[in-house]
Amino acid sequence: MQSLIDSFGRRIDYLRVSVTDRCNYRCFYCIPPEGVAMAARADFLRYEELARLIGLFADLGVSKVRFTGGEPLVRRDMVALVRQVAALPGIDDLSLSTNAHLLERHASLLREAGVSRVNISLDTLNPVTFAKITGGGELAAVLRGIDAALTAGMRPVKLNMVVMKGVNEHEIETMLDFAVERGADLRFIETMPIGVAGEKGVSRYYPAAKMLSRVRRKYGEELIAVKGAKGAGPASYYQIGGGPVRVGVISAMSRHFCEGCNRVRLTAKGELVLCLGQEDTIPLGSGLRQGCSDAELTQVILDAIARKPERHEFGKEENIVRFRSMSAIGG
Repeated sequence: MQSLIDSFGRRIDYLRVSVTDRCNYRCFYCIPPEGVAMAARADFLRYEELARLIGLFADLGVSKVRFTGGEPLVRRDMVALVRQVAALPGIDDLSLSTNAHLLERHASLLREAGVSRVNISLDTLNPVTFAKITGGGELAAVLRGIDAALTAGMRPVKLNMVVMKGVNEHEIETMLDFAVERGADLRFIETMPIGVAGEKGVSRYYPAAKMLSRVRRKYGEELIAVKGAKGAGPASYYQIGGGPVRVGVISAMSRHFCEGCNRVRLTAKGELVLCLGQEDTIPLGSGLRQGCSDAELTQVILDAIARKPERHEFGKEENIVRFRSMSAIGG
């Protein structure tokens, strides 16, 4: 089997697939008040088309696929796509990123179809703050979705908290208690300057070092660094005592994690995104619809991976990525 190796020697084995740019929430760090331009629904690849492209990546050694959005569960019958991708040879790890508002009704079906783990956005446990951040979202529905994922047997359930100065940084300890009580992993995330909404995100920036300092202050010697857990992913992990719960810190701004990057992203239109912080985008979907063969599309993928940038430039305040919105690429 041919592997995807970029020009910096990194093996690409992880594909994040955004199935829609629509979302039932309007988180202010993702979508600005004036909104963002949405793609025409006709431009979204059909599930069969997405599965075909994912299959080409699987043939090249990609084994991990994460479904994202927007909010992936607002696209009708997501379970059908999960089943198609789960049946592809070589795919052995299917996961989902979601705001969990609709997860309660879908969790068991998604688990049966092949989704083994889930990442859930949860920035606050205060209903008023939650509604403010999400543009009117319902915290209770999200909490039910988290419990449904745990009941369905998804493991791990990872809670992602974007920590923002003046918004929710005072809830770090409360969120830790919530995660430990449920047996869910928790990741604290620095704001990233992506899209028009990212401009204000710079002023809300709360550094990962401060997050970790507060976690250490709360748990002291009970907090144990998990050796080897970082892998190619963005989070540095710590285990709380001898329990199963892990706490991660993602420091996209203060300390980049690009040297071990093993992922690329595919949008709902079939555009291949090589890096969150760079402009490289390859229109695989349009090539597919224009009649390109699998061999031709595979060569486009190989050529694209050879051009994958070494790193993003989020660490420089002036480098706000205005040319794309987070809602279109799923983070």
